[in-house]
Amino acid sequence: MIDRWSGVGREWRDGGMLAGMDGRDGMRAADSDRAAVADRLRVALDEGRLDLHEYDERLQRAYAARTYADLEALLTDLPPVTPAQRSGLAPAAGSTVSQLGDQLGPAPTGGVTARWLADVWFPYLRVIAIVVTIWAVTSLLTQDLLYFWPAWVAGPWGAVLMVRTVTGLAGKEPQRQAVKRQRRRERKQAKRDSKTDDQPPTP
Repeated sequence: MIDRWSGVGREWRDGGMLAGMDGRDGMRAADSDRAAVADRLRVALDEGRLDLHEYDERLQRAYAARTYADLEALLTDLPPVTPAQRSGLAPAAGSTVSQLGDQLGPAPTGGVTARWLADVWFPYLRVIAIVVTIWAVTSLLTQDLLYFWPAWVAGPWGAVLMVRTVTGLAGKEPQRQAVKRQRRRERKQAKRDSKTDDQPPTP
């Protein structure tokens, strides 16, 4: 977990890792890049380099970032993550990677936006599949093509979801939901850590 971040902070700090990438600081960042920076910020929070307010502010900015330069600004003052036996001021070993996603580790399998769209539309698709199946079975048993009443379920509900999708994407709802999920993970991890600390040592 710690070795994957070795050398990251130094390269971001010394002029910015992306600043020397042939002007790529203006290129659009991907969801995997935002998630990788969010992971780096969580490590900084665990190390005590960021307080909760700074972490929350930077996390929201990370998921709202559009370019590599926006992400770079969140990590420029963070040193490299090094093993506990090494000083944070010592240069960390590690080869320089040309791409942000390659340097910060493997990319998540799903994007933030794709996950939000699935959360919005999956219940709708499941219910529509059920009602269409009921209609088809009923038509088959009666040996007559019945009126397609599932349209009264699919139409209005689908219109509402379409409006929600458009307004949600325009208002960056996927990024806000990602921030909330990250906060829940942090709270759960903090509870697990506190329970572990409270347990008496085994003799």
